[in-house]
Amino acid sequence: MTSFQRPSLPLLENDVLRTFVAISETRSFTQAAEQVFRTPSAVSMQIKKLEEQLGVPLFRRDARSVSLTPHGDLLLSYAKRMLSLNNEAVSRFLTPEMSGVVRLGAPDDIGELLLPGILTHLAETWPQLAIDVTIDNSMPLRRAVEEKRLDLTLFNFLDGMASDPSLTIMREKLVWAGKKHGQAHLKTPLPISVWNEGCVWRVRALEELTKQGREFRIAYFCGHRMGQVAAIKADIAVAPLARFLLQDDMMELTERDGLPDLGTYDIGLATRDDAPQPVKAVADYVRCVLGDKSVTSEFLAA
Repeated sequence: MTSFQRPSLPLLENDVLRTFVAISETRSFTQAAEQVFRTPSAVSMQIKKLEEQLGVPLFRRDARSVSLTPHGDLLLSYAKRMLSLNNEAVSRFLTPEMSGVVRLGAPDDIGELLLPGILTHLAETWPQLAIDVTIDNSMPLRRAVEEKRLDLTLFNFLDGMASDPSLTIMREKLVWAGKKHGQAHLKTPLPISVWNEGCVWRVRALEELTKQGREFRIAYFCGHRMGQVAAIKADIAVAPLARFLLQDDMMELTERDGLPDLGTYDIGLATRDDAPQPVKAVADYVRCVLGDKSVTSEFLAA
């Protein structure tokens, strides 16, 4: 009896993926070649081979710029995750006895929902490593990394507000949240609940309401997610929230409900310039987790 074997899928090489990511971030074959210590012609050959392996174009090229195709954008998320997993695995064997303290920052929303799963994994992988967590707004967290009071931090930012696009690790929908079957969104002026002035969600919400010409009033202030949730559940206000923060007794309010679309926001990871190996290892793992929607969903469901 003749047995048929499915042809094996090609293996993607980390060196090629590293080149692909470099081009994606620099938007230049020449600059990427400098980063990966190859000639521009060698970089072009790597990408040609990668496109042939996958059977799709990954970049749009013209005389002045390079941009990702939809296929390239999809591959970018996989490439970053694969490289992060490689770095994590190698670090696990080459530096198994990592110790000391890593100072990690996170905004309130990420801190409450995602950090428990991340910290559990880090404790199992590097039990001698202590994680010192700081919860704050994104702007002071970024400043703390720049001043080396933190080793790395997660932070929220709006389109175009990151000084370095390569810091982006996750994109999420920003929505208006209200109580399910509630009445707050029907009131005039619209009662809203927001964080302090350093919150990027507040900036987007107020800008879009102003553009729409919708009359509103700030009815509730709170610097923590649970305070925002309490205001929503009490039906005294609506609030801008990440879609993944919606609970069963809350609903997403849209343009059909008279509220402007809030678009998306990004989650980034900033690391201090002179980060030691333990910090780099933690950063690689965090990038991998938040870059993988399936893993993030598992953390949210836990």
